[in-house]
Amino acid sequence: MANENRPKPNAWQYIKYSYGGRLPDSMRAWVTEDLIGKGATLRIVIRMFVPAFLILIPIWFLPELLGITGGSDMVIRLSATVPILIPVIYFSHALNKIWRRHMLVKHGIDPKLLEDSLRQKNAHIHAAYEERYGRRSDDGTGSTTI
Repeated sequence: MANENRPKPNAWQYIKYSYGGRLPDSMRAWVTEDLIGKGATLRIVIRMFVPAFLILIPIWFLPELLGITGGSDMVIRLSATVPILIPVIYFSHALNKIWRRHMLVKHGIDPKLLEDSLRQKNAHIHAAYEERYGRRSDDGTGSTTI
């Protein structure tokens, strides 16, 4: 959606929207582009990463509070934060499509737009599959030609 005249959320609306809030109906075009447009997956992962990172910042000050100095303080910091941040990234990616569909429904936008967008994006993969293995049969058993 190349229309740059559509209304965009201000900073407070954007933060609220990023974590589950609803924007006014006048911003539906922006919401659709945000949830379906290019880079939507990465934006959602970053939005989920930021609060987890902010919550873990105090752990980086833990070695100083405990009086630990030397080379082990970085090991303590990393071993206390990385095992938490890796699952955050993993789950935010795994639940990405579900969250985007939920937000589309919340804003009164047809969630099938997301499926259609993903289908268009992956059309070349399906075409290559059909070219190589043939079209799948309707009964789900697959092609009988090898």
